[in-house]
Amino acid sequence: MSAPTLIPPAAERFAVRVMVTPVWDQVFLAVDADTTVAKLKRDALQAALKRSGIDPADYVVKFRGAQVLDESDTLGRLGAVPNAPFIVLPARRQPVR
Repeated sequence: MSAPTLIPPAAERFAVRVMVTPVWDQVFLAVDADTTVAKLKRDALQAALKRSGIDPADYVVKFRGAQVLDESDTLGRLGAVPNAPFIVLPARRQPVR
């Protein structure tokens, strides 16, 4: 009888909340610990703004009150847990009219 082969478990997915301030809309995204901040930002912008031609470089991501400077970091490395809140906002301040 041969030894059973071990199948690595699938990455555990969980939902995070992302507030996209240009439209004041909150989206929920299913992510895993290996999801990068750049992917989270891109997916949140597409879900909230519902249009193409969005340049993710025009936006920043905040987590726990601080801007995430290295968007190649993973959510696991940041310590994100289920229902963790993120904010995506314009990189430049918008004038008040």
